[in-house]
Amino acid sequence: MKTAYDIILAPVVTEASMDGLESKKYTFKVKKDATKPEIASAVEEIFKVKVASVNTINMKKKPKRLGVHSGYTSEWKKAVVTLTADSKTIEFFDGMI
Repeated sequence: MKTAYDIILAPVVTEASMDGLESKKYTFKVKKDATKPEIASAVEEIFKVKVASVNTINMKKKPKRLGVHSGYTSEWKKAVVTLTADSKTIEFFDGMI
């Protein structure tokens, strides 16, 4: 049985994800095999908010080099969670605006 903390791995803190905070869109790194309903229920359980929709993106690996060493970044799944208009904000992101 997957718990909510197994599904939501980490918040994504980038300039693009911070721009979505005003419209109540929050971005998270999630487990690769997590489904949209699982992600929505996990966010509702952890942060005590109401989720309107979930959009997911599979981030592909990219080639990277450091000197003569070459490799790839890891593949991961990103979820953009939109909250309902009457829902409260997620307190974790409030200090970052």
